[in-house]
Amino acid sequence: MPFPRLNLPPVAEISLRHTDGAVQVFDSLRRKWLVVTPEEWVRQHFVGYLTGSLGYPPELIANEISLRLNGTLRRCDTVVFSRSLRPLAIIEYKAPHVAVTQKVFDQIARYNIVLEAPCLIVSNGMRHYCCRFDKAKGTYAFLREVPPYDILVGLESE
Repeated sequence: MPFPRLNLPPVAEISLRHTDGAVQVFDSLRRKWLVVTPEEWVRQHFVGYLTGSLGYPPELIANEISLRLNGTLRRCDTVVFSRSLRPLAIIEYKAPHVAVTQKVFDQIARYNIVLEAPCLIVSNGMRHYCCRFDKAKGTYAFLREVPPYDILVGLESE
């Protein structure tokens, strides 16, 4: 599989290996090797961007978080937590060739019914969207960029 160049800063800590005819990437958050899919390629680079460029503590980021929504088990691609372990952001990834559509935002908004995170982020590695959820008003407002962790923490209390 060719690995596309993404619209993210270079990540220093991407470990790849070839095994059983497949390319695998080491997910440092889950501490295991995974087959590289286009979506996983985006996830690993985006998490590297969060931790390397925006100051997100790796110990407060979790990949593949399960939740129950309307009796059905769902899985968030990534959740960022506060130091008190409240969800601050839900992140949904798509492959670089997949357009980010309203359907993707509807998916992440449904997850937020359960988690009530103040920030929702969607990325296909080429385009990144971030919106602020105002629980009191039940509205979403797009932000110009993904906020650094210290700003994200402030969104929780607004």
